Amino acid sequence: MEATNNNFSIKATFLDFKEITKAGLAVSVVFSSLAGFLLGIDHFDSNSWTLLAMLALGGYCMVGASNTFNQIIEKDIDSLMDRTKNRPIASGKMSKKTAFAIASLLTILGIVILYNINPKTAMFGAISIFLYTSLYTPLKTITSLTVFVGAIPGAIPFMLGWVAANNGDFGIEAGTLFLIQFFWQFPHFWAIGWFLYDDYEKAGIYMLPSGKRDNTTALQILLYTVWLILASLLPALFPVIGLVGSNLYLTPVAAIFVFLLGIWMLIYAVKLYNARTQKAARTLMLVSVLYITLLQIIYIGDKFLR
Repeated sequence: MEATNNNFSIKATFLDFKEITKAGLAVSVVFSSLAGFLLGIDHFDSNSWTLLAMLALGGYCMVGASNTFNQIIEKDIDSLMDRTKNRPIASGKMSKKTAFAIASLLTILGIVILYNINPKTAMFGAISIFLYTSLYTPLKTITSLTVFVGAIPGAIPFMLGWVAANNGDFGIEAGTLFLIQFFWQFPHFWAIGWFLYDDYEKAGIYMLPSGKRDNTTALQILLYTVWLILASLLPALFPVIGLVGSNLYLTPVAAIFVFLLGIWMLIYAVKLYNARTQKAARTLMLVSVLYITLLQIIYIGDKFLR
């Protein structure tokens, strides 16, 4: 019986850790970093695999720390929403002190691991945690501009991978990767804010640009989706601006696939604009997740196949 209880305790602890760090979200963010790394690296050797593993581990620590700090700050808010009331801190399964210790440890580990890749990678990782916890999180109950603020740390991971692969170099390519994921944040999170509007309202969180599920919000989603499409095609224009031989260059064939992928997402943004329903918003959110993943796969495939 004692062994069974011990096993259950270990399992429960693992599940709490998984939930407190938002493992699903953390893995998707780490995937963006790895995609940026694969785009930035010139060739693979044994050291590349080591850096890739360090980026994955350090990235998870940083994202996990941000998510844990977020849940500490939003304990009372989380308890008001059906979607979040069963989280470890909000439900009382984990104390704030324990969560703070976990978040602090993950922050230190993450910065140390990323610093050993290069100092700029650690710097951007630290900036991401600071912006997410110190600005984005507290602003959620104050202004809908929180999505704009949150889009900055949300856009760092894709760029972070490139910086990690290029010994801290931050140029047009890294900026382009940042821009793509920055614009992507808006239709993605506004779609979430739309279909979870009632739940967010309970906690006084208004993520939509107009504060309501109306024509203004739907139009903003459309416009930012268009900006996203344009940003995603920028690498195809690199030779025009004299950036020849870039790892991020997008061939014409790949650019067509990227464009069609963008049109696919735009179609669902138009559907939300016309229908203005929770179902349409949820569908757009799911499409946006597939969009960014497929976009990164196309970019990587184009680089290694050309």
